[in-house]
Amino acid sequence: MKNISYKWIALSCTTLGALFSVLNGSMLLISLPDIMKGLNTSMGIIMWIVMGYMLSLTILVPAIGRIADMFGRKKLYVSGFAIFTLGSLLCGLSNTGLQLLIYRIVQSVGGSLMVANSTAIVADAFPKNELGKALGINSMVVSIASVIGPILGGFLASLGWRYIFYINVPFGIIGTLWALIQLKELDKIPQDQKFDLKGTLLFTVGLLLFLIALSFGGFVGWNNKSIIMLFIISIIMMFAFIYVENNVDQPMLDLRLFKTRILAFAYGSTLLNGIARGAVTFLLIFYLQGIKAMDPLKAGIFLAPFALSMMFVSPISGFLSDKYGARGLSSLGLLISAFGLLGFVRISPKTSLTELIIWMLIMGFGSGMFFSPNTSEIMGSVPSDRRGIAAGTRTMMNNAGQVISIALSMAIVSSSITPQAMQALFVGTQVGSKGIAIAQFISGLREAFLISMIFSLIASFISYLRGPKPNWSEKTHKIKTEET
Repeated sequence: MKNISYKWIALSCTTLGALFSVLNGSMLLISLPDIMKGLNTSMGIIMWIVMGYMLSLTILVPAIGRIADMFGRKKLYVSGFAIFTLGSLLCGLSNTGLQLLIYRIVQSVGGSLMVANSTAIVADAFPKNELGKALGINSMVVSIASVIGPILGGFLASLGWRYIFYINVPFGIIGTLWALIQLKELDKIPQDQKFDLKGTLLFTVGLLLFLIALSFGGFVGWNNKSIIMLFIISIIMMFAFIYVENNVDQPMLDLRLFKTRILAFAYGSTLLNGIARGAVTFLLIFYLQGIKAMDPLKAGIFLAPFALSMMFVSPISGFLSDKYGARGLSSLGLLISAFGLLGFVRISPKTSLTELIIWMLIMGFGSGMFFSPNTSEIMGSVPSDRRGIAAGTRTMMNNAGQVISIALSMAIVSSSITPQAMQALFVGTQVGSKGIAIAQFISGLREAFLISMIFSLIASFISYLRGPKPNWSEKTHKIKTEET
C-alpha cells in the first residue's frame, strides 16, 4: 500500500523540477537581446539556442521514458536534476554563442530526464482516483512559472543576463538532494530487459531531421532542395522505425499505445492542441512589439493572462476529472480554446488590450480544462511498467505540435515582414512597425489564428472519440478492450 505522505513528497520533487525548467525557458526569451549583444553572436545561433532545447526535449523524452521503465525512474530523475543544474552553471559561464548553444543542449538532456520521469513518478505515487488532482497542482505551478518568468527574467537581465542561469544553481542543488533523499522506486524493476538500439537510432535521427526541416522551412522556403531532402529522408526513416518496432520483442516505443482508442485519441488531441496553441504566444509577441510598440518585458507581462487562467483552472479540472472522467472536460476545454482563438481571428491594429486579455483568459481557461484531465487519463490507462514511455510519448506529441505550429506560423507571417525586421522583433531590438507591411502582417496573423482555431476544433472532436480504458494482457502482448 502506498504511503499516504510519500505521494505529496513525490509531487513536491517533480513540481520543483518542472518549475525551474519552465521558469528558465520563459526568462531566457526575455533576455535574448542582452545575450545577443553580450556574446556578440548571430541570429542563427540565437534561434538555435531557443529551438535547440525544444527539439532536443522532443526527441530524447520517448527513449528516456523507455529507459526509465527498464531501470527505474528515481535514478534518471535525480541525474536529470543534477545535469540541468550543471548545464545552467555552464550556460552562465559561456563566453561565445556557440558555447551557450552547446551548454543549452546539456541543459536539455537534464530537462529531458526530468520531464520523461516526473509524470510517471506522480502516477506511481498517487492512486488513480487522485491522479487528476495531483497533475492539476503540477500544471498550476508550471503556470505560475510562466507568469513570473518574464518579470523575473527582466529583473535579472538588468543585473546581467548570466544571472538567469546562475539562479538555477542553488535551487538545483537543493532539488537534486531533495529528490535523491526522498524519492523511492515503488514498482519492482523488470528483469531481462533489452534496449532497442536500432529502433531508438531510427526514431531519434528521423524525428530530428523532420523537426529541423519543419523549423527552418518557413525561413529558407519549403521548396528549398535541402528542406525537401530532409523531409524525404526523415519519412523513410520513420517508416523503417515502425517496421522495426512491430518486429522486435522489446521495442523502444510500444506501438500498442496507439492501438487502443482511449490512448490513440488522447495522444492525437495532445498533438493537435500543440499545433493549435503552440505559436499563439509567439505570434502575440510579434504583434505586441511590432504593432502595439511594447518593449519585450512589457509584452511578456501582457501575456500573463494565459498562464493566470490556466493556473486557476488546472487543479479544478484535475479534481473534477477524478470524479467524472476526462472525456467531457478535455473535449469542452478544447472547444473553449477554439472560441478564444476565434476572437484572435478578428485581430486588427486597433484591437484594444482589454479585448486581447479577454481572449487570452478564455484560451487559458480552455487549456487548463484540457491538460490535467487528458494527462491523467493517459497515465491511468497504462500499466505501471509502461508509464515512463506513456509520459514520454505525451510530451513528445505536445512538443512536436508546438514545433509544427511555430513553423507553420512563421511561414505565414514571414511574407509580410522583412528579414531584418523579423530578426529585430525576434530578439527585441526593434519596437514598432518599421519594416512591417502592417496590412499583410495582420492578414497573416488572422490566417494563422484561423488555422489554429480549426486545429483546436479537430482536437476537440478527436478527444471526444476516445473509447473505454484498455485491459493490458502481458502474456499475449495484446490489448483486450473492456466493453462499454
